Amino acid sequence: MIAPRVTYDAVADAAYIYLTREILPGGVATTVSVDPIAIDGMVNLDLDAEGRIVGIEVLDARARLDPDLLSDE
Repeated sequence: MIAPRVTYDAVADAAYIYLTREILPGGVATTVSVDPIAIDGMVNLDLDAEGRIVGIEVLDARARLDPDLLSDE
C-alpha cells in the first residue's frame, strides 16, 4: 500500500496530495476540476492515461485541509 504524500506551497497556499509513489513527466494525462461552487473551493484531480487518480491539487489549502497535513517545507 502506498501512503499518500502531501506537499505544500505556503506562498501559493496550495497543497498537492500524491496518491502514487512518483508522477513522472507526462504521467498526468488529464486534469479534472471539481465544481468550485459545489465544494466552495478549488480542487483539481490529476488522472493518468488509465483514468486513475494520481494526485489532488487543493487551492486555498489552509482553509480546506487539516493544518497537520500542511508544512512550510
